[in-house]
Amino acid sequence: MLLEIYTPEQKYFNGQVESITFPGIDGSFQVLNNHADLVSILDKGKVKYRNNKDEWEISIMGGVVEVLNNKVTLLADGISAEEET
Repeated sequence: MLLEIYTPEQKYFNGQVESITFPGIDGSFQVLNNHADLVSILDKGKVKYRNNKDEWEISIMGGVVEVLNNKVTLLADGISAEEET
């Protein structure tokens, strides 16, 4: 599925991923390919996303995510990143 991550300053990430874990306001949740459409408010915390060879983790200060037809759009506030292998 396609993941796009935006901050107020820039487009942070655009690429294909297999799974994404978000810090929802009622607890974390994961999105996989063919997930039901949704819009959710996100809490401060870590977003983890991976493809078949790499995994990334970023910290967000909150935001909103939309999942629609295997496209995931994350509008994030305040972001810092560390790549994990």
